[in-house]
Parts: sequence; C-alpha cells; structure tokens
Amino acid sequence: AVERAFKDGINRQTVRFALVPEDETLNEKDRQWPGGAAQMYREAAGPLTKALLSEVRAIVEPNDQTDAKAGYRPKVNAQDVWDFDGSALVTAEAPSGAANDVQALVFANTDDKYSKDISKIDEGMKERLFLLVNPFWRNLESWGFNILAPNAKKLAQNAIFDKGFNETYCLLQRSVQGEECVALKAYPYDWQLYVYLENPYWPYTDEVIHLGSTRDEPTTTNFTTFLKERDEFKMSKNMRQMQRMMGKDP
Repeated sequence: AVERAFKDGINRQTVRFALVPEDETLNEKDRQWPGGAAQMYREAAGPLTKALLSEVRAIVEPNDQTDAKAGYRPKVNAQDVWDFDGSALVTAEAPSGAANDVQALVFANTDDKYSKDISKIDEGMKERLFLLVNPFWRNLESWGFNILAPNAKKLAQNAIFDKGFNETYCLLQRSVQGEECVALKAYPYDWQLYVYLENPYWPYTDEVIHLGSTRDEPTTTNFTTFLKERDEFKMSKNMRQMQRMMGKDP
C-alpha cells in the first residue's frame, strides 16, 4: 500500500498499525500496556516500523542498485525523540544512496515540538518518502485551544494537514455489540470490514468473516448494519455461548 501510494506521487503518508507484540495475535484478549507509550513503541510500534522500512522501496533516483531487487536491503536505525512518550525517528538508509532514504516519525502527538519537527523533516526529505506512524491525533480538531500555545492549531495545519500525509495503510480494531471487529485500509482500496466468529470445534481458531466495505473510515453504525445482515450474528456472543452450553447449535 505504501509503495503503491508513493508510485502515485504520494510521498507524505500516515500509517496506523494495530499494535500487536510479536508473540501475540491480533485478537488477543485484554492486552495491557502497563509501561504506557514507551512499552507500546518497544514491543510493537518500533518493530513494526523497522520491519516496514526494511522492506519498502521508494525510489527517487534510480540506479543500478535500485534496479536489483534481490539483496536490496536498507540499513534501518532508530533514534528516540522523547524516550518517555515512546516517540522515535526511524530511518532507512538506502544502499543506492541518500537520495532514496526513507524516514518515519513514530508516535508524534499534538505538542508543538512535533509540528516543528515534522516541518523540519519534511523540508529535508524533499521528494523522498516520509511517514507518520500511529500519530496521536485523528484530525485537526485534536488540537484544542491551548493558552500556552495559542498558535498550535495553525502550526499543525501548515506542517501536517496542508502537506497531505494521507492515510495509506490502517489496521484498526473495534469492539461492536460484543463482537471483535477489524477495519483495514490499504491504498488505493476502500476500507474493508471484518469480524471474528468463534469456532466451537477443535482447534478452536476464530473464523474471520468479511462484512463489507466503506469509502470512509467505518463507524460503529457501519459495523452494526453489516452485523445485522449476517445470520451468524443474530444472537449476541453471550447468547451463542449459552446455546452451545445447552447443547444447541446457535
């Protein structure tokens, strides 16, 4: 998705990962982050971003090395921005030269510092690919009025939203009417909506069911509408479990 968008001329992108530690599954129940954002970066966001940058190819200046896919592996390194909030700048140094480097800023938030950092990185990256990974905002309205930083919203508008930073890949988890749901956005396609259905038989692996698609980021109402159309979800999850305990097939 990131490469497709870059080939279409989108060199400022936002990526939102579902934060899943390497030894856990997407639908893990009661996932806890007692260490806060720093733990989230260390165990999930950091490894996912490094893995992405080790694979993505965003070529600005082609040469003999960029033409050879085999063995084209950048050197990926990370530098903490503020260690207490888990933020970091991850850089993929391309073997074909700095003209093809890629950078990703992880866990930026609405503090003025990040708007200024983004503006500075944007200027330095020019036509190269620059990603925002799991930023702690949804839109410009996330910047409320701050008497200590009265121009924060305007700064964010200029540094971030006027530059694009389109969402090209997003994997979001939602709980809707007791059902574990997932929404996936992969450029250039619409959002795809899925739900987990429990499997009462060995090996008891949940089945993933495709519900439908939406053009915009799905709301709870979108999920609810699709769920109501499926016979498997006419009963709530608790009712289905009770039916099975009674020896009945829901």
